[in-house]
Amino acid sequence: MRVFQLPAEQIARLKRTYITRAVTLADSVTVTLDHRPRIGDLAIARVTSIGHHGWIDAPDGRRTTIQPDDLLLVAYGARYAPDQYEAELSDDLGAADLAAKGGMIGKVRSRHAGVAAPTGLDPIGVLCDETGRVRNLAETAIPVAAVPAVRVPTIAVVGTAMNAGKTTTAAALIHGLHRAGLRVAAAKLTGTGAANDPWLFRDSGAHRVLDFTDSGLPGTYRVPVEDLVLGAAGLHRHLSAGSDVIVVEIADGLLHGETAGLIRHPVIRDLIDGYVFAAGDAAGALFGVNRLRQWGMDVLATSGVFTQSPLATREAAVELDIPVYTPTDLASASLAGSLLQRCSSTDAAVAATRKPARPFGIDRIHGERRLHPHGELTV
Repeated sequence: MRVFQLPAEQIARLKRTYITRAVTLADSVTVTLDHRPRIGDLAIARVTSIGHHGWIDAPDGRRTTIQPDDLLLVAYGARYAPDQYEAELSDDLGAADLAAKGGMIGKVRSRHAGVAAPTGLDPIGVLCDETGRVRNLAETAIPVAAVPAVRVPTIAVVGTAMNAGKTTTAAALIHGLHRAGLRVAAAKLTGTGAANDPWLFRDSGAHRVLDFTDSGLPGTYRVPVEDLVLGAAGLHRHLSAGSDVIVVEIADGLLHGETAGLIRHPVIRDLIDGYVFAAGDAAGALFGVNRLRQWGMDVLATSGVFTQSPLATREAAVELDIPVYTPTDLASASLAGSLLQRCSSTDAAVAATRKPARPFGIDRIHGERRLHPHGELTV
């Protein structure tokens, strides 16, 4: 493999991105162009043209303006975003696109009619270590081996599609549970790496927040479901320590392959106690609730963008036998607490072992989790 060192001047100009925030760089940076990218491979790329994204999310979440000839630290990946871009993993180190503001590089294959062409990138090379091994975002994944397994009640927010109101719903529920006096942890288990959602969860009262980038993934599209399960279970295990309740968001819609596969996996089914479904319209809410029930999930309530319309809310209420809540409703301490009580009471098998901790808090026995010899969760 042919490798070369970047000039110090280029290293000094480098702009870091959100998904590469945990990557360490030495004073001397080595790269190669003799490589076919894999998901998560770290690269330095030059901005060749400004398109839809004239900015990136910096490691601290600040929106940072970019200009032609800027150098970015990015990670290869694929994106599934019907309202923006469909991007695939690049098959070489040739010209590529800024697929997402969090710092993902890939090849945009299609885009929403209302979205401009992507910002262009020219890879200078993928990062290598001193042995010539290509560096990957996976090296930044948080370890799970030393974290004890503790059962904590968990509510998942899922939805029909992008921009159905999942993140807003999750944030409102987090705020309501926080107002009820609980230590709430939160995670985004799937999606495309970006800073805004984790920060919203923190601002809503979560005492700790993680997302899939903390398990070493720039995004979750085209990632095997088993790998997603390992990452999600690891994040959940970390968040369980010192938390009374966990709220997780699973991005994209139920028709998205990775989303459906993750939700239906037995390990994830065991971790999640109840679902709140977010939809863009009343018909979507009806579809989502029915689909989740077909899969054997307990759906606690519906919410989302459609609740902005009183008429759409009434449409859904006529057809559904579960509550329809606005984000303002979910931010109520009493309502959020009642949802937690309901999802906890559905698990009759562990009801006898339950002990009240704080208001609406529950202690439960965690299902057995095995550890791979190298410290990875096995499923």
